[in-house]
Amino acid sequence: MADMVNTPMLPRTANGSAWAPLGEPLFRSLWVAAVISYTGTWMQNVGSGWLMTQLTMSPFMVGLVQAATTLPVFLVILPAGALADMVDRRRFLLITQGWMVAAAALLGIFTLLGNVTPWILLGFTFVLGLGAVMNDPAWQAITPEIVSSAQHAPAVALNSVGFNVARAVGPALGGMVIAIAGSGVAFLLNAASFFGVIFFLYRWKRPRFEDVETGRVSDAILTGLRYVRGAPLVRCVLIRTGAFSLGASSLLALLPIVARPHGATGYGLLLGSFGLGALAGAAVLPRLRSTLSVDAVVTIAILVFSAMTFAAGRVHAFGWLELVLFTSGTAWIGILACLNVAAQTMSPSFLRARALSLYLLVLQGGMAIGSALWGALASRVGIPTAFLWSAIALVAGLVSVRRYPLTSQELQYAPSVVRD
Repeated sequence: MADMVNTPMLPRTANGSAWAPLGEPLFRSLWVAAVISYTGTWMQNVGSGWLMTQLTMSPFMVGLVQAATTLPVFLVILPAGALADMVDRRRFLLITQGWMVAAAALLGIFTLLGNVTPWILLGFTFVLGLGAVMNDPAWQAITPEIVSSAQHAPAVALNSVGFNVARAVGPALGGMVIAIAGSGVAFLLNAASFFGVIFFLYRWKRPRFEDVETGRVSDAILTGLRYVRGAPLVRCVLIRTGAFSLGASSLLALLPIVARPHGATGYGLLLGSFGLGALAGAAVLPRLRSTLSVDAVVTIAILVFSAMTFAAGRVHAFGWLELVLFTSGTAWIGILACLNVAAQTMSPSFLRARALSLYLLVLQGGMAIGSALWGALASRVGIPTAFLWSAIALVAGLVSVRRYPLTSQELQYAPSVVRD
C-alpha cells in the first residue's frame, strides 16, 4: 500500500492523549492492517531496487525503478481523485487493493521462475504503482468515515506513525528475506500483506454518505481544477511541494547503488535508518512547531536534507551512511509534515479527494521526474556529482519559492458522511 500523504504530528485530543483514536475499534482494526500492508510495501521497494542492481548496474535503470512506481501519477491520479469523490469508496478500494495483490503476486512468481528482465521488472513495478496511485486519494479520504470527528486530526497523525513504523521495520525485514530467500519471496509477502486491509474493507459497513457529485469524471476533474485556480493556499502548497520533490528524489532513487557494497541486508538497514529518523523527527516536530514558524521548520529541514544528500555521495563507511540516512529521514518528515498538514486542510470535504489527488500529482510526479533525471545524470557524471547537483537544486528551489509561504493552520475536518 502506498501512502505518500502523512501527517506525523500528534495533536492532543480532548482527553489529552494523541493515541486516543486507537481506542476506537474500527480505526484500530484498519490501523493494524495498514501497518502490515505498509511493511509489505517497503519489502517490495527493497526487493525491486535490489533486484534491478542484480540485473544491471546502470544508474539510469536503477533510478527508473522509483520512477516506474510514481510515473502512473501522471496518468490516473486526477481521475482517481474524481472517482473517489463520486463512487462508493469502499468498493473502489477493494478493486484497487485486489489489483495490487495480483501485480505483486505475478511479479513474485516471475522472479522465482527466473523470467524477469530489467524491463519486465519495470513493467510490473509500473502496474503496481498504477494500483497504488488509484488507491491513494480514496484511502486518504476515508479517514473521516472510520473515526469520530473529535479524533480525526490525531487519527491522520497516527496513520503516519504507522507508515513510519513500517518504514523502519519493512526495509530491514525485506533485506533479510532477500538475503535468505530472494526478491521473489519478498514480492509474494507483499501480495499477502494486502489481505488484512481487504478483509477490513469487506466487513466494513460503510456509513451512509451525503449526496455526492454526479455526472462525468471529466466534469468533476474540472471542478477540482477550478477550485485550485481560485485558492491561493492550494497554489502555495503545490508550488512548495514541487520545488522540494524534484530535488529530493535523488537520494532514495540512487540508494541501491550506494548500498551495493553492503549487500541486501545493508540496503534494508539503510532504509530502516531513514525510517527511524522519520520516527525521531515525528517525535520532536511538535516541539519545533511550538517555537518556530512553518516556513522556518521547512527551511531548516530542507537545508539539512540537502547537506545529507551531498554527504551520501562522499561517505562510504556503513556506520556513517546509517547516520546520514537517519538524519535525512528526520529532515524528510519535517518537510512533509508541514506540506501534508496544509494539503489535508486546503479544501472542503466534498473536494477532499480531488485536492489530495493534485497534491499527490505534484509530489509523486516530482519524485518520478527527479528519479529519472538524477539517474541519467549519475550515469554521465557519477553518483557523488549527481548528489551534489541534487543538493544545489534543493537550495535553489528553497530560494525561488520564498514568495509562497505556508500557513500553520490547525487541522480542521468536516466528516463527509452522515452517521446514523
